[in-house]
Amino acid sequence: MRDLSDHPRDRLERMAEAGLEILECYRVLGKSDANVVGEILRGQDTFFEWDHYPKGDVYDWETHAQYYYHAHPVEEREGEHGHFHCFLRPKGMPAGMKPATLPGAVPPDDPDDALCHLVAISMDRAGQPIRLFTTNRWVTGETWYVAPDVARLLDRFRMDLAYPSWPVNIWISAMVRLFQPQIETLLAQRDAAVADWQARHPGADVFEDRALEVTSTVDISVEDQIVAVNAALKAVAA
Repeated sequence: MRDLSDHPRDRLERMAEAGLEILECYRVLGKSDANVVGEILRGQDTFFEWDHYPKGDVYDWETHAQYYYHAHPVEEREGEHGHFHCFLRPKGMPAGMKPATLPGAVPPDDPDDALCHLVAISMDRAGQPIRLFTTNRWVTGETWYVAPDVARLLDRFRMDLAYPSWPVNIWISAMVRLFQPQIETLLAQRDAAVADWQARHPGADVFEDRALEVTSTVDISVEDQIVAVNAALKAVAA
């Protein structure tokens, strides 16, 4: 269990609130014997590997947060059913934030298509989150932003929509807040992994190298994180 006592009290309070929101989503969904993965797949017909669910992704036109759920082939899943990919588009970013300059990168025709991948959330077959991870640029076709800038965007990821499921949108927004310290660490590890790969493969385009897919990962437990947050709040109040 991670020691969070070095974080400011206001952040810990936001994380504690996020934990309560997640538990409330679980409570409400559980009354119908449902879970967040089942909610996303409800009414989506046959579940196909690689397809995005719900079709067309979920996009909040006010916050410019975006996500989708999908699954890789069974042999690639490493104990997961599938995972959520979370993004923020430029219209939701702070003024003046620019992507990293990459060799050969071509800006999209629509500037708002230069979306930033924040984190992915792995889910098990019971519909519970088990892991967070980051990916190389080619995996999601994102525009690359350096880790410190991506970390600044985490507070802006809010899905304030009823579609396709209000509990899922509350849950995924709260997950990014609850695990913000871990996500920030993963982003720093992502950039370090890319830099290390580039150093060991001179002349290659590391951001397009299919041999580098997952750039950082950490196992998670909502319950353990809530315990850690509450312990840290007690420590800063002492």
